[in-house]
Amino acid sequence: MAVILSAAAAERVRTFLASRGSGVGLRLGIKKTGCSGYAYVVNYADSIGADDVVFEDRGVRVVVDATSLPLVDGTEVDFVKQGLNEAFKFRNPKAKSECGCGESFSV
Repeated sequence: MAVILSAAAAERVRTFLASRGSGVGLRLGIKKTGCSGYAYVVNYADSIGADDVVFEDRGVRVVVDATSLPLVDGTEVDFVKQGLNEAFKFRNPKAKSECGCGESFSV
């Protein structure tokens, strides 16, 4: 099991954590919502819970709760800039479809 970060995503997380001054890594999870069923939830990881799984990629810890892990296992997290817009993008091999904005998916 793994969650993978692109070089751009890892750099973005390192930059945000450094400017914030605290945190142990990136927290990735899912919630039931969105136009396709599930939406990604990205936040700072301030601590690691007993039911969390921790991956390290490119020097960045990625923390995933046990409930979300089966749905995000194998996902590559990228960070892209398009004009004035910038966002994390997800390539999830478990997703059968996603909405047009790419922020929600179904399995």
